[in-house]
Amino acid sequence: MDTETANSDGAAAPAGSLRELLYVAFPLIISAGSLSLMNAVDRAFLAVLDIDALAASMPASMMLWTSLSLPLGIAGYTNAFVAQYEGAQRKDRVASSIWQGLLVATLGAAFILPFVIFAKDVFAFMEHEPRVQVLEVEYFCYVAPAALPMLAATVLSSFFAARKETLAVMYVNVGTSILNGILDYLLIFGVAGFPALGIRGAAVGTVIAQVVAAIVFAVLLIRTARRESYPFGETFGFDPPLLRRMLFYGFPNGIQMALDVGAFTAFLALVGRLGTLEQAATNLAFTLNSLAFVPMLGMGTAVLTLVGRRVGEQRPELATRTVWSAMAISGLYMIGFAAIYLTIPETILSPFMHSQERDMFAEIEPIVIHLLRFVAVYTLFDAMAIVFGSAIRGAGETRFSMIYTVTMSWLLMVLPTLWIVQTSQSLYSCWVAATIFIIVLGIGFLVRFLQGKWKTMKVIEHQEEYTLP
Repeated sequence: MDTETANSDGAAAPAGSLRELLYVAFPLIISAGSLSLMNAVDRAFLAVLDIDALAASMPASMMLWTSLSLPLGIAGYTNAFVAQYEGAQRKDRVASSIWQGLLVATLGAAFILPFVIFAKDVFAFMEHEPRVQVLEVEYFCYVAPAALPMLAATVLSSFFAARKETLAVMYVNVGTSILNGILDYLLIFGVAGFPALGIRGAAVGTVIAQVVAAIVFAVLLIRTARRESYPFGETFGFDPPLLRRMLFYGFPNGIQMALDVGAFTAFLALVGRLGTLEQAATNLAFTLNSLAFVPMLGMGTAVLTLVGRRVGEQRPELATRTVWSAMAISGLYMIGFAAIYLTIPETILSPFMHSQERDMFAEIEPIVIHLLRFVAVYTLFDAMAIVFGSAIRGAGETRFSMIYTVTMSWLLMVLPTLWIVQTSQSLYSCWVAATIFIIVLGIGFLVRFLQGKWKTMKVIEHQEEYTLP
């Protein structure tokens, strides 16, 4: 019989049950969805300025994620360690994992410096329209200081997510999104006495919101540690064996994220060479896609967390049950969004169609509607990649995930797009390549999950061990 698992607020659910999954996943889905909505609102505000600001926002944002993806992937994998140590009931190692994660976050923030120093050269290489390049550099350089608080918040939030206290993560992230939206409105347009900073205002709003999020997570963690006797004071400092283990498993996760995000950044950069119209249309299509995709990242975090706990408890059979429940929910969710993309695209596009450059947006709308058909085709496979990929990474199979994702993204999406841009210059052919990549990615992770190697893996050491396997 499955034992009951309880959270600190008294809520209980059988381990491996749908109820447990929903309890952990729902706040994370809302949390990730709020971030997705924040980005959509941000770009809707920029669309009011002009189409160049809208076109510049996505490549600049992707460049931020590209520069941070390696340390973010390593720091974010703190979640798996905390989840497995929680499953093994080892509070000292939980606390030490957070300290090592914060060390990675602090050092990782420096990864953005080369991109800032050479920002003009990087965006010039993309060969976008001159005014778009200026706005890309401006946004990127002003949003760069968000690196450290963003990485720190990722590590600190993993303490709550891995302990299944996901309501705390939801409250902080939703609050951050609301704060960011308010600051964007005030700083982009210069409302209520604030300076009108344009695209810089969107960047500054993001920085302030991320700083606030990191501070709130730190305060909540200190309160929880005192209440539940987590020895953060005693474990403060550099733990070489644990850090090596975290890097051993987390580095492939970071490499995967870096090259995966880099692949999509390259895709956007190549599409931008076709013209501002094609670039803006692609940005809008990906923004609307994020309304479906990003919330499912919350489901992925929940799957990684629960698989990690079950592995720590040495009960992988319950993890399997959780993963299939997650896939069922994610599949239905994605199919619902696919129906929206196919049936009412004009409705979800309407918030963006109010710029002063109405003629330009009238040209963009039919292109975006066509691109959303591609999105509708691959949404279910997106869910498969998230759920099954998160499951095997939660157990520790990060190397396969890295090699497979990186190989497929560059082989099936980036290189074909480069060839298409240089030959036929067909936007829709570029999107065919992206769609094929996502379909193959989802199927590959499903097959790897079914093979079951992840069931015999674990990222944490045995009680008496402190060396790499």
